[in-house]
Amino acid sequence: MSSYHALEERFRRIALVGDAIGVLHWDRSVMMPPGGAAARGDQIAALTVIRHAMIIEPALSEQLDQAAQSSGLDEWQSANLLEMRRRHRHAAAVPADLVEALSKASSACEIQWRDARRNAGYAAILPSFTEVLNLTRRLGEAKAEAFECAIYDALLDAYEPGGRAADIDPVFDEYAAFLPEFLDAVLARQETEAAPVLPPGPFPIARQKALVRRMAQAVGLDFESARLDESLHPFSGGVPEDSRITTRYDVKDYSQAMMGVLHEVGHAMYERGLPAAWRLQPVGEARGMTMHESQSLLIEMQVCRSREFMAWAVPIIRREFGGAGSAWDAENLYRLATRVKRGLIRVDADEVTYPAHVILRYRLERAMLSGDLALADLPGAWNDAMQSLLGVTPPNDALGCLQDIHWYDGAWGYFPTYTLGAMAAAQLFAAATQDRPGIGPALGDGNFKPLMAWLREHVHGMGSLLPTGALIEKATGRRFDDAAFKAHLRARYLVP
Repeated sequence: MSSYHALEERFRRIALVGDAIGVLHWDRSVMMPPGGAAARGDQIAALTVIRHAMIIEPALSEQLDQAAQSSGLDEWQSANLLEMRRRHRHAAAVPADLVEALSKASSACEIQWRDARRNAGYAAILPSFTEVLNLTRRLGEAKAEAFECAIYDALLDAYEPGGRAADIDPVFDEYAAFLPEFLDAVLARQETEAAPVLPPGPFPIARQKALVRRMAQAVGLDFESARLDESLHPFSGGVPEDSRITTRYDVKDYSQAMMGVLHEVGHAMYERGLPAAWRLQPVGEARGMTMHESQSLLIEMQVCRSREFMAWAVPIIRREFGGAGSAWDAENLYRLATRVKRGLIRVDADEVTYPAHVILRYRLERAMLSGDLALADLPGAWNDAMQSLLGVTPPNDALGCLQDIHWYDGAWGYFPTYTLGAMAAAQLFAAATQDRPGIGPALGDGNFKPLMAWLREHVHGMGSLLPTGALIEKATGRRFDDAAFKAHLRARYLVP
């Protein structure tokens, strides 16, 4: 047991360094002046190398082996040891100089991406993007050798432990085959109804800030331990005791900021609900990004685009903007919130088309990693895929291959977890409302407490005790699949 307890102390310190890195990432996106980019890149790289060294120290490897022989470990300690070993394997596979180089390259590319996106100028970012890809490929090759798997699977494992492309491909291929006919049916049904009316703007940003703060508090976010700021790409960061969420505002459309905040609050509430007894231990962290995205999409899509929620929220929205008339009716705003269209932007996409945006990115990043798609050809490949999957073509790269931060920031293997998360969200929400029938009526009153109590018990409080599939099966009573997601889509978008 002494070896195990020494490991707990070591990983506590490793986690604290990771927390510091996370806050620096938040500051870079929210508060840092442009002139600080180079220094910040060096700071993050230095801490990343320090954390890497802490995980690969020879003493840790010995402690892992000794702890594995220990008797008396309980269920949580055993799971914690497994997560420690997985992280050690990831780190030990990669030399420190590669860790540092990729960190610096990703920081530099992310800063350049901001200007490239603003100016719709993909060519300008191509040299730094090429460096990120080359280093990412080297990282994937090193991990693939250690894990005896494909390069993409090695990268995916960092975001979704145990995730494999061979398991994802049939799910995504099936949805891509399902989508055209279903989308046509949904759009045809919409055509039989009068189009919803956009409430007249403008919507002052100060009013939007007050609204989204109110909505975040309704879900359960405590601003004594949280911040809400602006960034070019919305995200959730910080630590469970200090949540940092961001959004972006558009004076022509308040709903983008509102739904963006509700999405990020879902992430923050997951972090806040993790088992406190295991804080700063691997087993006490969220169970991969499929589960993380399930929690954000459950709040944003399953709950906050429902009739029940909109009936409660609309009077608040109307009051905030001084709205009057039929455009501000709950039914009209519900239909706007569930309007399906062949759009260009992933973060603004509806539930039906959202998976197509993810499938496109998943296929393209695999092609780039394998060398089947040259980076110079990415804009054209992106546009072709958008036309094939959704029947639209971006007019510029800002609305195409530059819209997301992930690749430019070094997050390769992340994208598939969005759609897997949407499918998990539907399955979890269906189970929650069946288990506790009072959840639905409570949401209609703006009361998220019954839902959050169920999620804390069945998801948040479980940390990384179980693999993703086992966690979902334990929570819902059935294996993870897309049945609940498709049933939800049919019920919301095709049933009168």
